[in-house]
Amino acid sequence: MSRLPSEIVSELRNSFNSGKTRPLQYRIKQLQNLLRMYTEKRDEIFAALWTDLHKSKGETIIMEIDILVNDIKNTLYNLYSWARPERVSRDFANILDDAYIQKEPYGVALVIGAWNYPIQLTLLPMQGAIAAGNCVLIKPSEVSQACAKLMAELIPQYLDPDCYKVFTGGIPEITELLKERFDHIFFTGNSVVGKVIHAAATRHLTPVTLELGGKSPCYIDDSVNYKVAAKRIMWGKVINAGQTCVAPDYLLCTKEVEQKFVNAAKEVLLQFFGDNPKEAESYGRIITDRHVQRLQRLIQSGNVAVGGEVNAAERFVAPTILTGVTQNDPIMREEVFGPILPIINVSSCHEAINFINQQEKPLTLYIFSNIKSDVELLVKNTSSGGICINDTIIHLAVDSLPFGGVGYSGMGSYHGKFSFDTFSHKKAVLHKNLGALGELLGAPKYPPLTPGKVRYLHFMLAKRPWFNAIKCRAHVFAFILGIASFYLWNNYGKQLL
Repeated sequence: MSRLPSEIVSELRNSFNSGKTRPLQYRIKQLQNLLRMYTEKRDEIFAALWTDLHKSKGETIIMEIDILVNDIKNTLYNLYSWARPERVSRDFANILDDAYIQKEPYGVALVIGAWNYPIQLTLLPMQGAIAAGNCVLIKPSEVSQACAKLMAELIPQYLDPDCYKVFTGGIPEITELLKERFDHIFFTGNSVVGKVIHAAATRHLTPVTLELGGKSPCYIDDSVNYKVAAKRIMWGKVINAGQTCVAPDYLLCTKEVEQKFVNAAKEVLLQFFGDNPKEAESYGRIITDRHVQRLQRLIQSGNVAVGGEVNAAERFVAPTILTGVTQNDPIMREEVFGPILPIINVSSCHEAINFINQQEKPLTLYIFSNIKSDVELLVKNTSSGGICINDTIIHLAVDSLPFGGVGYSGMGSYHGKFSFDTFSHKKAVLHKNLGALGELLGAPKYPPLTPGKVRYLHFMLAKRPWFNAIKCRAHVFAFILGIASFYLWNNYGKQLL
């Protein structure tokens, strides 16, 4: 991009300072424009994703377009209620006053997208930033070139170019961009780059949301229906050719369960892609030659029980299951991010918990079990961004749940209202009453603080469970407060004077 990052950010900041993005009707109009873009430019989106990732139309609709469309519709249905000031509870001392949380935009937000779901992972957080009233600069991944080019062309056609811009380029360009001051940075990618983003944000004390990845474990025991479990696990593993941040990264099970699972997985993959996955239209490709070479090396970490075929010229890596893998093998030292599922043998649920807790905290933990006590043990004794029980990936579709990591798998969350909250500053507002009664009730706070005044203030500020639930102005409580104040005044009046 020829324009300097400083010029682009300055234009966005001027637009934000003008107040243009604050009215809800303006935000709604921009979201409606994006919604129209997803309908009118669907064929162009199909073509770009096919070019970058060999992504089928069906997968594009389900995993990219529909997620964006449903998020916008949910936001449009609820934006007024999300943006409304949030009344909070008060104590006796503030019963006559207003106390509330005002949601306000941060200002200029930078959204850095990822290449594996290049449309969804760039525009989904952008939608939340728009809904919250920010100006937004998006930086699509340069790895998914067709999608980056498409967004650079489409966004100015559908969104207000004064408030929403696209910045393209590679590492040198993003390095220069990160020198600028933003009011919030949202990054999706790996933990290595996440550290760089976090360090750059720290220079300006800019808040960040980091949606990273990691090795999401999948535990399975012998209480499950193997055919159903294998279908759900392998679906989560091979969708987008395994290039999904929440894909099950490795399987934890006993040796007996391993063999039954492998047999079921062979049948499942045959149903999914037939005898030759390379010829299946619904099976994707690895994003670059470099990633293919990396995955080819990782396959050597264990015994190939299923798959193993690699065609570098076509960027094809077959759905693969590895057995005989140990904790020290190369495939267990990095996120797989491909269609390879290594199996680690454990003897029990307790051993699985110990293994998981020895690793960095994952983005997701998957549990396949019908043993309630074991499920509870795993839920309560491990830490992860989220948990999905008896399925994979599908928890992302529940927008009433926050999606995000913890520790090395990220910080902050989004989806649904959580996206709006992520890009909103929650400003505390206390509106005091200036009337005579309000001044009378607050008068004891002024010096000198006599013992009587201290006892009065102690009573007024004391926390009471039954009272903390009251969030609205209620004359009956003012009446009760008046009686209490009259009693205190008569008892401590001389000291208060």
